[in-house]
Amino acid sequence: MERVTKIAQALYDKKAEQIDVLDIHELTSLGDYFIICSCSSTTQVKACVDEVEERMTEEGLPPKHKEGYQGGTWVLMDFGNIIVHVMQAETREFYSLERLWEDAVRIEIDLK
Repeated sequence: MERVTKIAQALYDKKAEQIDVLDIHELTSLGDYFIICSCSSTTQVKACVDEVEERMTEEGLPPKHKEGYQGGTWVLMDFGNIIVHVMQAETREFYSLERLWEDAVRIEIDLK
């Protein structure tokens, strides 16, 4: 859970909005947590992704996979048991991952 909090804090520090953490471990073998956030532009998406990658690499946990960075509308970062979705707001609204994973437990993270 500490790593989830660090990722969410990195996103918050780069002004990402609507940061949601979903506990998916009982629903799928894909991982334990989804972290989903919204950004207002391609530039902000990339800044958020860069910040998460930098902080987690410093912790000894670089992403195993990163997809969508060039396009900048939806970047997926795979940290093994934590999957991070950094999306432009319009893309997030269109795909509505929270609706698809509505059975997941939402986790509240205290961000400062």
